[in-house]
Amino acid sequence: MTIKDRQQDIVEEFEIYDDWMDKYSYLIELSKDLPIINEKDRKEENLINGCQSKVWLDAKFTDGKISFSADSDAIITKGIVALLIRVLSESTPQEIIDADLHFIDKIGLKENLSPTRSNGLLSMIKQMKLYAIAFKSKE
Repeated sequence: MTIKDRQQDIVEEFEIYDDWMDKYSYLIELSKDLPIINEKDRKEENLINGCQSKVWLDAKFTDGKISFSADSDAIITKGIVALLIRVLSESTPQEIIDADLHFIDKIGLKENLSPTRSNGLLSMIKQMKLYAIAFKSKE
């Protein structure tokens, strides 16, 4: 499944909900499916700068693909990072670098987040792409 396919699945899932309170509830549900970061990776250097809440993000590079794990102390933020991981994990560095994350606008996520959460979202994406750039240089 490609990044584009995974984004389309998410867009279709969010189309079920008319109201943003329902979408927030769904984000909270998604946070429960987040691959939890190993305790040893829950360290200062894995904290994402620019997020109001604490978000730890780790990446592993195996067999040419990157897999992400994360955690957050805020439930909505945890749901947001779960979406990003679902879309980008198990992709090659180049696929992640080239990814146009259009699902964010299509589901209305960006305009329904507070400015601080929106900045956090951008910081999470930036960090995931930086991991991809770093792993690409090791290929």
